[in-house]
Amino acid sequence: MIKRFIIAFILLVVVCGGIVGFNLFRDKAIQDFFANMPVNPVAVSTFKVEPITWTPKLEAIGTVAAAQGVDLTVETTGIVKEILFKANDKVEQGQVLVRLDDAVQKADLEAAKTQEALDKQALDRAVALQKRGVGTDATLDNARAAWQTSTSQVVKLQAVLDQKLLKAPFSGTIGIPRIEVGQYVAPGNAVTTLQDLDTMRADFSVAEQRFPDLQIGRDVLFGLDGDDMPYKGAITGIDPKIDPASRLASARAEISNPDGKLSPGQFVQVRVVLPSEENIIAVPQTAVITSLYGDYVYVVRPAAERKAGAAAAGTEPAKEEAAPADAAKPAEPAKADDKQSLVANQVFVTIGRRSDGRVEIIKGISAGDEVVTAGQNRLNNGSAVFIDNAVDPSKAGQPGSKSE
Repeated sequence: MIKRFIIAFILLVVVCGGIVGFNLFRDKAIQDFFANMPVNPVAVSTFKVEPITWTPKLEAIGTVAAAQGVDLTVETTGIVKEILFKANDKVEQGQVLVRLDDAVQKADLEAAKTQEALDKQALDRAVALQKRGVGTDATLDNARAAWQTSTSQVVKLQAVLDQKLLKAPFSGTIGIPRIEVGQYVAPGNAVTTLQDLDTMRADFSVAEQRFPDLQIGRDVLFGLDGDDMPYKGAITGIDPKIDPASRLASARAEISNPDGKLSPGQFVQVRVVLPSEENIIAVPQTAVITSLYGDYVYVVRPAAERKAGAAAAGTEPAKEEAAPADAAKPAEPAKADDKQSLVANQVFVTIGRRSDGRVEIIKGISAGDEVVTAGQNRLNNGSAVFIDNAVDPSKAGQPGSKSE
C-alpha cells in the first residue's frame, strides 16, 4: 500500500514538474521571440536644416481711413434750394455742393453795396473840398469812417451769403446726399461725406515688446487676408506713448490705393517688413512639437552614430533600438537595410520667432541636421525610421520653399 502511494506521489511530482517546466519554457520562448522580433521602421518625411536669410515680419490688424475725409455740414440754418452733386461724384476743391435759400442775404448785400457806393461818393467830395480849402478835417474824417463802415458791412454780408453755400474743402469722392431739396437744415446736420480715396491711411497697434521695430518710413504691406498683401505703404507716424491699459503701441501708415478697392473703415491685415538677417536656423512649424517639458524635434541620424554615442557614454543601447539592425530582412534586403539604418532622436530646442510657416531655432540643432516634419505621432526616442518625402506637409502653402 505504501509502495503504491510512493509511486503515485512520484508520478504526481513528475507531471506537475513537467507542467511547470513547460510553462516556464513557453514564457521564456515568448519573451525571446518578442525581444528578437524585428521592429518595422516608421515612414517619415524630413527637412534638412540649412542657414537661411530670415526676413522677420511684424503682423498686426489695422483700420483703413482716408488720408482726408470729413462728414460735411452747413454753417448756418436755412432751406435747401439746390443739391449740386450726385453720389460718388468726383468733386474738386471749392466746388459748390449745396445752396441754401439766400434771397434775404442777397437783398441785404445789395443794400449794403448801395450804401457803400454812396459813402464812397461822399468821401470823394470831402476830399475835393479839402483840397480846395473849403472842407474841414472833421468832415473828411467822418466821410472816410462812414465809407470804411459801409465797406466792412459789405464784406460781412458777403460772408453771410457765402455761408449759404456748402463747398468742397478738398478734392475727392462725394458720398450719398442725406438731405432733400426744401428740407430745413441746421449746423451739425450731416449733409454727406467727402473722402479722398487716392491715398489712404491705416491705424494699427502692436505689442509694447515690438515697439522698437516701428520706425518712420519702414515699408508696410496690407491686404484683406494674410495670404494676399497687394497694397504697399510706409509708416508715417508713431504714437510716442504706449497705452497703459492695453500695453499696445499705435502707429499710422500711408497706403496707395490706385484701384480704389480700399474703403474708409475697412479692416485690413498689416505686415511691417523688418530688415533681413543672415545665417538663421529655421525649420517648418510642423517639425516642432510642444509638450509639458518643452519644445522638441526628432532628428534623423544613422543608427551607428547612436550606438557609438551610447558606447562613448559607457552605456549599451536598448535592445529595441538595436533590433532593427539585427532584424530579419524582407524580400529586398538592400532596401530594407537602408531603411533600418536610421533612427529618430528626440532633441529639445529653444524656439524664437515665427514667420511664413517657419520657426526660428535658437538652440538645440545645427545646420546639416535632418528633422522630421511628418509622422512624429508614431515615434519614440530611438525609433527606427525610413524617409519618404512623397508627401511633405512642411511645403503646404509655401511655393518654392526648399525642402529635402
